[in-house]
Amino acid sequence: MKRLRAYKTRLVLNNVERTWCQRCAGAARWCFNFGLNAMKTAYADGRKTSVLAEKKRLNGVKDDVAPWLRDLPYKVIDAAFDNLDSAYKNFFRRVKQGDTPGFPKFKSKKNSTQSFNVRGELRITETHIRLPRVGWLRLMEHGYLPTTKNTRILSATVSSDDHGATWYVSVQVEEEVPEPVAATGKVIGIDLGIKSLAVLSDGTVYENIKPLQNVQRKIARLSRELSRRSKGGQNWLKTKAKLNRAHAKARNVRQHYLHEISAETVAKKPSTIVMENLNVKGMTANHHLARAISDLGMYELRRQMAYKAAWNGSQFILADRWEPSSKACSNCGVIRDELRLSERTFTCPDCGFTIDRDLNAALNLAALA
Repeated sequence: MKRLRAYKTRLVLNNVERTWCQRCAGAARWCFNFGLNAMKTAYADGRKTSVLAEKKRLNGVKDDVAPWLRDLPYKVIDAAFDNLDSAYKNFFRRVKQGDTPGFPKFKSKKNSTQSFNVRGELRITETHIRLPRVGWLRLMEHGYLPTTKNTRILSATVSSDDHGATWYVSVQVEEEVPEPVAATGKVIGIDLGIKSLAVLSDGTVYENIKPLQNVQRKIARLSRELSRRSKGGQNWLKTKAKLNRAHAKARNVRQHYLHEISAETVAKKPSTIVMENLNVKGMTANHHLARAISDLGMYELRRQMAYKAAWNGSQFILADRWEPSSKACSNCGVIRDELRLSERTFTCPDCGFTIDRDLNAALNLAALA
């Protein structure tokens, strides 16, 4: 069985290698913008063109408009146009589906996130990865990226989300894995909330670690400092980089915690995992709870749980959004007419059964399987 998977790890770069990555990211951004501008100009003039045609045109005039591109890997330029082509295809696909997607936008060098793609000509060892023209780059985690013969490396994305201070590489591979054996463990229901991020029907509780709230004071201070700087100046850029690093820290802590929850849950080999299908967008409309809900990463947890369950032979079920899992008694099934958010203990009006509110909801979700 062949499976696509991505591995992401941090790079350990010196100043020369960091400059190479910044130049490659700048070239990818410039080529993307060049192709997008040419496509928009052709459409405005009533001419027919394509991303492939514009890439060929750039190859013909490269020495005149951008001779510095000769010093950089052509694979980076090629991948930038491929990304533009994918952006156009995704836009028109969503239009045909009746959605209202945003049109492809120009990339800005002021954006904290910079990246470039490389397809083909990649080599990986236990400690290094080799990119064309750039050379061997050291990996922070030794032995994490796959090096087995049953793995085919498709592409690599080198990115930075703090203006080039820290760089990561994400490798997409096609690996040969055995067919997953159907899990036979006990069904697990998962109730999501604000007080506790996730409560499992087996009694496991994952508390809300509040990664954004823990750095909120620092973010607020840096935001005030940024507002006093002259926009676009060197001091403004330095403060902006510090602010981006603070946000990146909260994001990385949250992502790591969600991976821990999903991995530990799937490792129990449950035959079925049941989660509630919450309307997160609607919940964030409440301005009193919007920041706390956004800090949880509920959708990301659901995404991780779904693909990890499939990898490990567990069935993944999303409960109906209107399922009264919190109001129903997990002991007798009676549904209460009303349940205030402040009530953290569920008491059944019919059988007198008393239980933690979130655990009761998790048990009801597990019973749906």
